[in-house]
Amino acid sequence: MPELTPEHLADLHKRAFTSQRPWTAKEFAGLLESPLVFCVGDARAFALGRVIADEAELLTLATAPAYQRQGIGRHMLTAYENTAQSRGAARSFLEVAADNAPAIALYQTAGYAQDGLRPNYYRTMTGDTVDAVLMSRLLPRR
Repeated sequence: MPELTPEHLADLHKRAFTSQRPWTAKEFAGLLESPLVFCVGDARAFALGRVIADEAELLTLATAPAYQRQGIGRHMLTAYENTAQSRGAARSFLEVAADNAPAIALYQTAGYAQDGLRPNYYRTMTGDTVDAVLMSRLLPRR
């Protein structure tokens, strides 16, 4: 299994997110420099998160197109939540593009509920804007 380098993360992110600007290897490297940030995954998919005090934020979750709709994203979400809990998180937050129906469905089935909306938050590759749906859930006690 290849190491999840910033370059690998950027490549996978680019393949998974075709309508929005993908994150660069430099952006991933900058995030991963923080001891608060962690990454779980493999060559097929990854989840990048951050824990501050008792709150976790799912920064991004990406699954390579060939592996989408096979439960791997759900597995990455669970791995992210388990790692966040091991770092002291009791609640998880995320934001997702309002037009990303598969991701919203994944988060809802995992127990996330909508908390709010950020209008025109994301910019697509064509220059349009998309709202961000804010979601959260309590993490189950272990």
